[in-house]
Amino acid sequence: MSPADFALLQPHLERVSTELRQSLITPHEPIQQMFFPEAGFGSITTSGSGSQVEIGIVGREGLVGAIPVLLGSDRTPHECFVQSAGEMLRIETVALCAAARESASLNRLLLRYIMVQFVQAAQTALANATYTLDVRLARWLLMCQDRLDGDDLQITHEFISIMLGVRRPSTTLAVQALEGQRLIRARRGRITILDREALTALADDSYGLPEAEFGRLIEGA
Repeated sequence: MSPADFALLQPHLERVSTELRQSLITPHEPIQQMFFPEAGFGSITTSGSGSQVEIGIVGREGLVGAIPVLLGSDRTPHECFVQSAGEMLRIETVALCAAARESASLNRLLLRYIMVQFVQAAQTALANATYTLDVRLARWLLMCQDRLDGDDLQITHEFISIMLGVRRPSTTLAVQALEGQRLIRARRGRITILDREALTALADDSYGLPEAEFGRLIEGA
């Protein structure tokens, strides 16, 4: 964002440390605070019939709580929690909304980010309906790495199962398949990406569209 727009937000920003699985947005409750991740990222999930599935990831490129708040709602049926611990800049929702009303350029930038989030959610739906689990896992790992520094992801098979909406044994087989191709190395609670180029080739068209839209709408603005 422009220096002028950042200056509107800066007095209201508070740096906070986050922990794994820490709740950022609680379903059906007023959103009183929003978050700009700087290190680590959050996962947006939806739940039903005892299952929980990820529908979006928000990292240092975005703003947690952007979609409901900036579209005029004070709450959402979706949860957002910390998927990778780190640091975020917290801002009161009323302060963010006031700044967006004051600055047309800030409001436009935030709405463009919402568009990117919609594209990401749509691409996730397409991937879940169309691609095999190993392809979906490759896409998900790439999206996670995009929001981190380095090649190591602190993640368990159980957590991956929740994010991809599949049973744990299926996740284990998918991880083993990628490891057998030497794309990743899996250790207890950790996955290391060894060959991003090959992982991207495996992900095919399931990965890249939201990232391209971010480049067009945000980086190219």
